[in-house]
Amino acid sequence: MTDYADAPAVIPARMLNEFVYCPRLFYIEWVDGQWADNADTTRGDLSHASVDARGGRMPAPGDEDRPYTTSSVRLSDEELGVLAVIDRVDHVDGGCSSVDYKVGHPGPDGEPWPADRAQALVQATLLHRAGYEVVSADLYYRETHSRVSIPWRDDLEDEVRELVTRARETAATLVPPPPLVDSPRCPRCSLVGLCLPDEKNALLGRVSQPKRLMVRNPDQQPLYVTEQGSYVGCRGGQILVTQKGETLARHRVLDVSSLCVFGHVQVTTEALWKLWEAGANVMWFSYGGWLNGWAQGKPSGYSELRRRQVAAHAQGSAVAAAMISGKIRNQRTLLRRNAKSDVSGAVAGLGRLAAKATTATAREDLLGFEGAAARTYFDRFASMLSCDQAISDAFRANGRNRRPPLDPVNASLSFCYSLLVRDVVATCLAVGLDPYIGVLHRNRYGRPAMALDLAEEFRPLVAESVTVSLLNTGQLRSSDFRSSSVGTALTQQGRRTLIAGYERRMATELKHPVFGYSVSYRRALEVQTRILAAVLIGELDAYTPLTTR
Repeated sequence: MTDYADAPAVIPARMLNEFVYCPRLFYIEWVDGQWADNADTTRGDLSHASVDARGGRMPAPGDEDRPYTTSSVRLSDEELGVLAVIDRVDHVDGGCSSVDYKVGHPGPDGEPWPADRAQALVQATLLHRAGYEVVSADLYYRETHSRVSIPWRDDLEDEVRELVTRARETAATLVPPPPLVDSPRCPRCSLVGLCLPDEKNALLGRVSQPKRLMVRNPDQQPLYVTEQGSYVGCRGGQILVTQKGETLARHRVLDVSSLCVFGHVQVTTEALWKLWEAGANVMWFSYGGWLNGWAQGKPSGYSELRRRQVAAHAQGSAVAAAMISGKIRNQRTLLRRNAKSDVSGAVAGLGRLAAKATTATAREDLLGFEGAAARTYFDRFASMLSCDQAISDAFRANGRNRRPPLDPVNASLSFCYSLLVRDVVATCLAVGLDPYIGVLHRNRYGRPAMALDLAEEFRPLVAESVTVSLLNTGQLRSSDFRSSSVGTALTQQGRRTLIAGYERRMATELKHPVFGYSVSYRRALEVQTRILAAVLIGELDAYTPLTTR
């Protein structure tokens, strides 16, 4: 017998609708607590606006003084284990009918869709169990302005009970139900970008030929505030950046994926609340670009994922080997593509180290391969630079260094790495992973180990690529850096240039090497994070890093 004693006492009728439509959708939304809007869900919200407000008196069972109709009736039944907000209850001739509003149209045979039928039956069952004389369970489809009635029979309550039992059994499992295969339901599902049905089916070998999948690049973008002494507030659904009474920038809250503030910048409580409500987080950086911390709204309720994440950290994981192998292969590709001199020996050496990393079982061996690859790679890094001779010579003399960086190349790399880690932290929070608990990097105070793990394969693809490109094209020049006895830092203008270059890179599309569709680097980062979560939870057997050729 399945143990679901810890599950909530009642399931919303809307969740039973989702369960019939797709058990995996039900699990992601109700158990994992994940949600995303699309055009259809927004239309549904607007459609219900006229009936969501309570209207009319709900008479007691048997009351002869009845209104014609009652809107937004809330009922629950703990013994049955369901609750519902019924859009409308019509009272006619001593009986009543539940009416559920739907945006679309009925099925091709004029009957309700199975998921709609289930939700309507739950509502009618609640009325019946509350003592009302139920005539029918009705659905009103706005697209066709048609009303479909399901005549009430007492045996329909048994059908609802069986549905609730199956939903509870599914919710009690530790691994989500598998994705639907080639289902016409997936393209219009608001959670397709979270569920990744076709990607996971491809990795599981459940489809022979992956089709073009329904992922889209995010509409929201990070908002960076670097002006010292500025204030970030909120007014009328907009984020306002002001300084000494002057408005520097104005952005809609719904367009902001995260707020990134550098140095001495104040953020109002109202702005924090509005950003959290929209699912955005706030990141605080030092003036020089070091990620100091972040604030988020209510964290993900997917506790089982975090438990598995802790177990993977404690036991070690083949995921770490895949990540480091992917990073080395991407270093090899970047060097091979951009070197201005013969680097064939280094390229071959990186290829061998990537192969060894793939099969590494001990963490110490893996770190050894990574360290050897880093030495080979950064020894040849200057061969990719065709910028100011003084900048490239300084890097040749210093090599890779940090905290503080000693030359413009290292200053640019460190700043880009911070931006990348910021993006990975935000993605981890959205997916439900703990940014601090890694599978490769050691957990230390203030160190987002999981974010650093996931960033590894993206360092050459994004951070190092941006640095090389901006320096070689002259967008970053010596005048964009300030050197002192303690190191080298970007100027205000240099930071703006590098942030702009970084955002262009994250918006650049590539052909995904595994799935074959075009996707931005920012969206690819989210896909990789969700694939990692699927590996940790047991949906997938192995982690596949993102590599380019």
